[in-house]
Amino acid sequence: MRAVIASRIYAPEPSAASFRLEALAKAFAARGAEVEVLTSTYPGAVETSEGGITVRRSRVLRDKTGYVRGYAQYLSFDIPLFFRLLTCKRPDVVICEPPPTTGIVVRVACALRRIPYVAYAPDLWSDALESMQVPGVIRSAVRALERSVYSGAKLALSVLPEISNRLEKWMPAARIETVGNGIDTTGYSVTGAAHSTGKPYLLYAGTASEFQGASIFVEAFALVANQRKDISLVFLGQGSEFDVIRERAREIGAGRIAVLDRVPSAEAAEWLRGATATLVSIKPGLGYEFARPTKIYASVACGTPVIFAGLGAGRELVEDNKLGWVADYAPEAIAQSILAAVDAPSAGPRRTALAQWARDNASLAGVADRAVDAILSVVDARD
Repeated sequence: MRAVIASRIYAPEPSAASFRLEALAKAFAARGAEVEVLTSTYPGAVETSEGGITVRRSRVLRDKTGYVRGYAQYLSFDIPLFFRLLTCKRPDVVICEPPPTTGIVVRVACALRRIPYVAYAPDLWSDALESMQVPGVIRSAVRALERSVYSGAKLALSVLPEISNRLEKWMPAARIETVGNGIDTTGYSVTGAAHSTGKPYLLYAGTASEFQGASIFVEAFALVANQRKDISLVFLGQGSEFDVIRERAREIGAGRIAVLDRVPSAEAAEWLRGATATLVSIKPGLGYEFARPTKIYASVACGTPVIFAGLGAGRELVEDNKLGWVADYAPEAIAQSILAAVDAPSAGPRRTALAQWARDNASLAGVADRAVDAILSVVDARD
């Protein structure tokens, strides 16, 4: 068995996609498969070939935050990818990750070589664009691209039932597998070093785009900053909202709000372990209420409770499993949850219980095994 994974992002670059695809590669290799990953260059990352997994990197254009995001950035990866897929050793299957432009390249290259491909569906870009201020022609074009990617795939790997339901508009339900989502509970765990700033801190770690609306946490912190002078707020990551967050932090932060660039996953885990609570949000009204952010899993895997702001599946996940506090998407409501989190006892048994919940319910290794089972069933059926 030989599999190729095509993605603009891969470990050690910190992101949910990186962790998910790395786990998939390891699960394939554990079953004796040969895996080749076609991805992009990343500072400090090198090409490797060990344990049945070969990682090949090509230069790519990144935005000012160092992320591969934007039309030019996507194409800088996708165009070379087409030729890399045509010339690589013939695989039994190719697995691709969004954006849709990458999926189209994979579809065309695989059609030319008569190779089946599998499309991962962590979200649907065309649905997301419906709530954004973009020209209708762009929304229509992205929807057409995305429909083509999934309709041509032998299998779609969905992370949520809600995404699976949406995919049924474009492909038969029998070709959709809901594998779930999770986190690497070995790297993100309650054991290990914990970061310390000398005072309790609240942490927002990860991507902050218009869909998260994470800048609201600055407004909420401002409401409690004078009341609790012993706490601070840390943003760690990247995204389209980080410029807004930096500006508001300078205006009202009084030196108590730190906005830092993303860090390797091992360092991110240290920040998570040291936090009093982490902050997670989904901005209502943008069509993302179905999401269960990976940030939740990463936080509780490290034993740190979550403050979730917003509505939908993420709120239910935190509330139903007692993973922290929930609040309406409003500064006043979030401020109350911040005070509750800061005043709550930081007991070792509670952190241990949160980490155990993550191991039992959000292990990325289990997700990867389900994905490999589904992919192998497609390849075996073809044979």
